[in-house]
Amino acid sequence: MTDWLVFQSADIAASRVLQHAPTRMAPFDFPFISDWVNRSHHYGWPYVFKLYWFWKGSLTQSPSNSSPKERVTTRYWDCCKPSCAWSGKAAVSSPVRTCNSQQQVISDANTKSGCDGGTAFTCANNQPWAVSNTLAYGFAAVKLSGYTESQWCCQCYQLTFTSGPASGKVMIVQATNTGGDLGSNHFDILMPGGGVGLFNGCTAQYGSWNGGAQYGGVSSKSQCANLPSIVQSGCNWRFDWFSGSDNPSVNWKAVQCPSALTSISGCTRNSQAGGAPGTGGSTGGGGTTSTSRSSGGGDILY
Repeated sequence: MTDWLVFQSADIAASRVLQHAPTRMAPFDFPFISDWVNRSHHYGWPYVFKLYWFWKGSLTQSPSNSSPKERVTTRYWDCCKPSCAWSGKAAVSSPVRTCNSQQQVISDANTKSGCDGGTAFTCANNQPWAVSNTLAYGFAAVKLSGYTESQWCCQCYQLTFTSGPASGKVMIVQATNTGGDLGSNHFDILMPGGGVGLFNGCTAQYGSWNGGAQYGGVSSKSQCANLPSIVQSGCNWRFDWFSGSDNPSVNWKAVQCPSALTSISGCTRNSQAGGAPGTGGSTGGGGTTSTSRSSGGGDILY
């Protein structure tokens, strides 16, 4: 009761702030506590109080029996080598492909990430695209309650957006990255100009990078023209097919990966979970994944 009296007013005030909070934030990871304090000077202490509630709630939740209640999306594009590109992450055909600064595929899965002084980056063809007016494909960093990276790396998920201007549309994403700093049941969608977060490998990969705000990225379609031409279509996608949606909520389920995605990533799970992808409508909330960073907004480098 005392906690409620102390933090209730801050909880209300912070709700709006967190809608635009840094992508791939780490409310449960102690190394980021100092970062919370630093951010409090910019966002105000209600931001920290709100994170207190997330952290406190995480202590009492059991991942093994909790259904996916929180279905969150954010966006990022930091150009770093994705976590699922390292060998030994999951039972897959091969790790996710990475590219060098000339967009040539790197054959050695152990090549150091460009965000850690190496030469392996996210390939430009990992940007999202529209399949139809109501269906899109792309890639994402993922964190799912009760599951581990070995269970979601290279698994595909059907996201049905339930809020914002893209509500009702469907996107199928393949998990190529893991966000140790993401919340439960969280999909951080890869899209150029989505914000680099804590790690910026884009300058090293492209020579220069004018991708808007560190968190959130560009704020208008016209700003997509400031990006390298090879990734401008994925930035434009956000304002065309995605209708400028800002971190919409979703219903999700595991599905078999379309070949259009696996042919880009080069990664297929040895045992895929889920049925054939649908083309729209509500999917329900939850997903069964196979039992057989990295990047933006507060990633962990593997």
